[in-house]
This record gives sequence, C-alpha cells and structure tokens, in this order.
Amino acid sequence: MYAIIKTGGKQYKVAKDDILQVEKLEGKSGDKIEIDTLMVSGKDGAIDMSVKSKVKAQILEQVKDKKIVVYKYKPKKNIRKKQGHRQPHTKIKILSI
Repeated sequence: MYAIIKTGGKQYKVAKDDILQVEKLEGKSGDKIEIDTLMVSGKDGAIDMSVKSKVKAQILEQVKDKKIVVYKYKPKKNIRKKQGHRQPHTKIKILSI
C-alpha cells in the first residue's frame, strides 16, 4: 500500500515507515503532522483517486542542505558578487496512511 503526497511543490510516493527529506515544514522535532494525499493504492494494488485520505507523519529533524555558491560576474565592468545559500529541509517519517 502506498500513497502519493504533495508538499513543497513536489510529489512523493510514500509507504509506511518511509523516511524522506522534503522542503521545510513548520514544526519541531517530534511533532506529528498530517499531509493530504493525491492518490492512494489499496492492499490489492488497485488505485483509488476518489478517496481523500491523509498521511500521518512525524518530524524527525530540521536540517540544511549543503552550501551552494552563487557567483555573479559581468565582464569588463569590475562587478563580481559571491553569495552562499543553504536550503532548509525537514526529515519526516511516515507513520500511517
């Protein structure tokens, strides 16, 4: 049994006890959240898109991705700008569908 969820503008295929890293969600480590499903498969493998269920998940930790360097440069103008960026993510564990 699996479900398709949408969070942070992306879709994920999840099953029970999956651990995944999604775009940052509000909450602290240990908080339980509910995410709407787009599609749910039954135990026999049949897909049911009419059922609107929720996926229960637990936030494991709030993390940051590795740093990327953004370097802007304009030739012949002596313009150089260097920035770093670390995207925040949330690790969640799927408890039930």
